[in-house]
Amino acid sequence: MEELYAHLQTIGVKAQLLEATNDRELTGRKRSWGEKSESVIQIADRSIDFVSVVSVSSQYGTDYYLEYLVMSPGHTGGSTMKKTRMIRKKRPRIWGRAVDIEWRGDPHLSSRLDFDYDLKHMLLQLDRSALKGGISIIPEPKHGHTRIRTSHQLPSPDLFKAIDAIARHVKSWA
Repeated sequence: MEELYAHLQTIGVKAQLLEATNDRELTGRKRSWGEKSESVIQIADRSIDFVSVVSVSSQYGTDYYLEYLVMSPGHTGGSTMKKTRMIRKKRPRIWGRAVDIEWRGDPHLSSRLDFDYDLKHMLLQLDRSALKGGISIIPEPKHGHTRIRTSHQLPSPDLFKAIDAIARHVKSWA
């Protein structure tokens, strides 16, 4: 966690490390049996409000994810947003390079993300390993936030900029 905190500061992100006890109070969410939040970093001057490192344990081992939390307290009622995920279209299909990005899930959010050509260009220019596990957008209106989940790796400045652009769309939808 210290390494992620230092990395965020080196790429120009104003960040503050929070105590682990604030996680449950912050997100208001109980973790599943094998899921544990390792720690939380508060982000300033961005659409992303917090970054959390989450470990998910199963019988096959432990996987780590980064969850970028976007607080959206105004979106607690009414229509609910659905889980949305990024799909990379490749040519040739199996081992080819990514030629397009498509979003599937919530119709309104997916169309907003699909028509953001700057975001598409940013994501297509990233190294293939940067998007190894893809990007999932998981709304939690009951707790007043949305999680943007990626695989655990130190985000490059370009990846962080792309995640911030996604967070901006999530906030504007809320």
